[in-house]
Amino acid sequence: MMQGDLVVRKSYGGDVLFRVAIIEQQTAILKGTDYRLLADAPLSDLAVVKDGDLPVAIRQARQKAGESTQRMQEERQQQIIQRELLRAQNQNQPYFEVPGRVLHLDGDLNYMKKSMQLYTSMRVPAHGLYVHESQMAEAVLRLLPQIKPDIIVITGHDGVLKNREPNDLHNLTSYKNSQNFVDAVRIAREYEKNKDSLVVVAGACQSHYEALLQSGSNFASSPARVLIHALDPVYIAIKASYTPIRETINLADVIHGTISGIDGVGGIETLGKYRMGLPKPQTLTGVKATV
Repeated sequence: MMQGDLVVRKSYGGDVLFRVAIIEQQTAILKGTDYRLLADAPLSDLAVVKDGDLPVAIRQARQKAGESTQRMQEERQQQIIQRELLRAQNQNQPYFEVPGRVLHLDGDLNYMKKSMQLYTSMRVPAHGLYVHESQMAEAVLRLLPQIKPDIIVITGHDGVLKNREPNDLHNLTSYKNSQNFVDAVRIAREYEKNKDSLVVVAGACQSHYEALLQSGSNFASSPARVLIHALDPVYIAIKASYTPIRETINLADVIHGTISGIDGVGGIETLGKYRMGLPKPQTLTGVKATV
C-alpha cells in the first residue's frame, strides 16, 4: 500500500472511498474522495480499490452527485428560457445577468479545486482559497472586505471525535473542527449582520448544525450528524447565486437537491442573490469625444 492509493475500510463495510494521504508506521491518514471526511485507520483494516471495481455504495453516491449536477444544469437552462421570454415581452431589450458572487474557503485542496470547477461550469463568479480549518476565522476577517462576496462558503473536514464524553453531541469539543467553523461564521456575521446581505454556508461532515446556525449561518451541516458530500455546500451556494433577489431560496428544493439530503444539510429562509440588468453593456468603440 502506498500514498495516493484508493482504499476502503473493511471494518466499515467499504462504505466510503478514501485516498491515502500519509502513512505513519502501521497507520494511514485518509481523505474521503467523495465525502468531506478525514480519518485514520490501521493498514490491516484497509483494502486497495481499483477505479473499475468500486463498491455499490460508492457508485450510488457518485450517481446521486451526477443527478444533482444535472438538476442544477436543468434549472439554470429553465432560467435562461424564462429570461428570453421576458426579453421577447419587452421588445427584445437586451437584459444582462448578475449572479451572486461566492467566496469559497475550503480546508481540503482537492475539494476546493473540484468546487471551483463546478462554479466555473455553472458560470458562477467565485473566488476559492484553500485554508486550514484552524485559520478560517482569520481568513474570513481578512478576505471579506477585499472580495465583498454575496455568499461565503466555509467548509473543509469535520467529524464527531471517538474520544469524547458519551452522548455529548451538544458540546463543540466533541467535534474535530466545528469550533473553527463557528468562529469563522461569527466573524462573518460581525462583518455583515444582515443574513440576506451576506449568505453564509458553513460546515462539513458531522458538523454541529445547531451551533453553526446560532452563530449566524444561513445554511449548515449536519442535522443528523451524517457525512456530507464534498459538493453539497457548493450546490447550496450555486442555488443562492441564481435565485432572484426578490425571491427566497426554496428550502425544501435546495436541501433535497443536495446529495446528502435533509439529514446532511439544513437552513433558514434566505433571499437569493441573482439580479437582472438593463440595458446590456455595449462596445463603445464608435463613441466620439465631445470635450
